[in-house]
Amino acid sequence: MSPSAPPLEARMAELTGRHVPFVKATVVRARRPASARPGDTALVLADGRVEGFVGGACAEATVRVQALRTLRSGESLLLRISPEETADGTGEPVVEEGAVSVANPCLSGGELEIFLEPLRPVPRVVVLGESPIARALAAFGPVLGYEITEAAYADGITPEELAGSQALVIASHGRGEEPVLVSAVRAGVPYIGLVASPRRGAAVLDALPLGAEDRARIHTPAGLWIGARTPGEIAVSILAEVIHAVRGRSVEVEVEVEAPPETPESPATGSVTAVDPVCGMTVSVVDSTPYSDEGGDERRWFCCAGCRAAYEKDPARYAKADAS
Repeated sequence: MSPSAPPLEARMAELTGRHVPFVKATVVRARRPASARPGDTALVLADGRVEGFVGGACAEATVRVQALRTLRSGESLLLRISPEETADGTGEPVVEEGAVSVANPCLSGGELEIFLEPLRPVPRVVVLGESPIARALAAFGPVLGYEITEAAYADGITPEELAGSQALVIASHGRGEEPVLVSAVRAGVPYIGLVASPRRGAAVLDALPLGAEDRARIHTPAGLWIGARTPGEIAVSILAEVIHAVRGRSVEVEVEVEAPPETPESPATGSVTAVDPVCGMTVSVVDSTPYSDEGGDERRWFCCAGCRAAYEKDPARYAKADAS
């Protein structure tokens, strides 16, 4: 990091406070020669950016790939990186319970063991209304470990709360519903629920200035069908539907990801991998990944600038290797 960059502890607190997911990567063992040392730490964001230091460009490329996988799974992992072939001799990562070993032929030597800890935000649910169902949602949500934001009126919900929320439930009996529904759809809130009868809910949706696809994102009547009758039972059915929506989505869309604009030709950040044609490493395709358009119509991605330079000296050589 640059000298002016804030300490990682402060950065972690900032990201946590803003409900931004990230992976904390900590070097726990380093065998020389290696540029990283035990205790070196970096944060890997959902868009693939790495803040901090856990090794050179080649080691960082491997950390990025595995960190993004742990961010999606939510499970911590011990990552072993070595320039030598893995134990099975195939060159493929060797996966054990809680650990993965990766051969990185670009390393100049040494070996690293890095603990990857995904830190995903507590789901935030905004509840609009003062009805018995709204009060039940506010009471049951914390039991699930959810952060509940209560708003009595539509103007009590800020755009920031909607953008950083995983769910919005409107249980206001017709008060201030329409503008909040439109704002939630446009903010990309993963789950939007409207407590209403089937007839009234359909009428509300028909009146919204939204297309059919956007209206279909709104769940009304909110909640899974479990035969619920009381406000508490209905709240349970709604939270069950929220769980399904939140846990069934990848982390890239669970929360507002802190990401710079993509280049027009870039694949979705954090969701695509490619194989470096020079060294054979798997790399994540993100804005910071070195690439080249030399040697044909297909863009090539690299673990580091060195592999890119080697490729651009003789693209035909690596094209033949791919063909074989």
